[in-house]
Amino acid sequence: GRVKMAAGGGRYFCTAGRGMEPFLAREVRARLGATEVDYVTGKVFFSTEAEPGKLRKLKSGERLFLLLKKCTPLTVSRNKGKMLQEIKSLVTEEPKYWLDVISIWRNFHRHEEKKDDVSQENQLALKRKSEEETNIATKRQKMEQVRETVSEECQAGAGEGCVVPERKSDQDCRTESESSLEDPSQSSGEKPIANSEQLNFSFRVSCRCSGAIAKVLPSQEIGRAIGIALMKQCGWRVDLRYPDLEIFVHLNDIHSVVGIPLFRLPLANREYIKTAGLRSTVAWAMASLSEISVSAFVLDPMCGLGTILLEAAKEWPEACYWGADMSDSQLEGADVNIRTAGLMDKIELLKASVKALPLPSESFDAVISDIPFGKKFKITKDIQLLPDILQEMERVLRVGGTLVLLLSQDLHKRMDGITKCAENNSPNAISDGASGTATAKALNVDGNFSSSVNGVEESCLSSQQTCFGSLVPDGIYGVSLGKTDAFIYKYRKISTAGN
Repeated sequence: GRVKMAAGGGRYFCTAGRGMEPFLAREVRARLGATEVDYVTGKVFFSTEAEPGKLRKLKSGERLFLLLKKCTPLTVSRNKGKMLQEIKSLVTEEPKYWLDVISIWRNFHRHEEKKDDVSQENQLALKRKSEEETNIATKRQKMEQVRETVSEECQAGAGEGCVVPERKSDQDCRTESESSLEDPSQSSGEKPIANSEQLNFSFRVSCRCSGAIAKVLPSQEIGRAIGIALMKQCGWRVDLRYPDLEIFVHLNDIHSVVGIPLFRLPLANREYIKTAGLRSTVAWAMASLSEISVSAFVLDPMCGLGTILLEAAKEWPEACYWGADMSDSQLEGADVNIRTAGLMDKIELLKASVKALPLPSESFDAVISDIPFGKKFKITKDIQLLPDILQEMERVLRVGGTLVLLLSQDLHKRMDGITKCAENNSPNAISDGASGTATAKALNVDGNFSSSVNGVEESCLSSQQTCFGSLVPDGIYGVSLGKTDAFIYKYRKISTAGN
């Protein structure tokens, strides 16, 4: 039902890539002191009294919303009219409720404006100017990430009949046309309940459907119906391009959710990364598993554009970071990213092969790496090279240190075959079909996750666990990179290599 508006805090939800939900649930507890945390596929719900500045610092989520309503899935029937009435009832609350919603939203943005003296108009002008000056290739990469994020959110629903909005369209799952929504009260005879301030308030509806309801009603039709209902009730005007407020509606087989996005850009868009590489949320998750401490030495021996190092250094700035790669172009891109982020004094780069690192044995507390998938950057015979790569990483890692790897599905399938099998599983390993509590344990989180995960496919997976020399498995996490799936492997070094 309708979410209670707390005076000192709020109820929120944040979207997440598939497999990232447990990481995000842990983060909102640790960073925001969140309570009432639970999650379903693609979303984490929580309550917090944290200030907007802290909310913006979330690293493992995609988009953050003020939660207006969360209820059971709508009943699907052949009567479209009845279904549309039920859908419109999600937003046609009494006027005072919407006044409360707008008040909370305005207070939130007033706080943001105090922090930033630039007016909203200037922000839009600066944003447009920045976009014009942005490198075309970088824009394409970031737009691809946004589309993958939206696609990922859709996949996280029931997966059928999902509409993926194209960002270049002004009518992406919102309303069919602005003109068709103008002045509905004139034809209906109804008077909008609004004051002069509300009449000048603009909005748009972003609707996403998946599952059974998507087979009956298209998102555009639902968005248009909701838009007309809000215009009649509140007297707001439609602005599909630059609205004051966006109403987000997500209907699937799990729940019906209504929310307001708190920021124009996704949290996953990092302003300190000039050229995007690995998905930033996944890079942060890998770094969070590495147990980085003050004065620790951290290595990424196949650093590429340096995304993992950037995420780690931003979150844990009191450690020392090293990145190695054989590609001059990748190292140049990493250097530009490091300078853009202002982390020149935190991250050192060197040209070296991961098979023969010019670094002392047992000199790093954590080794983190995204093993190339052979798609963007070709790696020949990567299956045959993996034992050599693991052996060199094992050599430079200190006893007690952690190794965190991102592996493709192919490498994940062959991991047991290229490492020495262990008869007994690691104490921290999670078996297939683990509960939410077990997943929390693997992530070193307290055991207070909601027991109702509504069929979420747990992100921590395991089959027969394996050992490689002195490396003991400490968890495997399935995550999505949008168009492909991957697996985060965590190992702990228990003895000197070779013993």
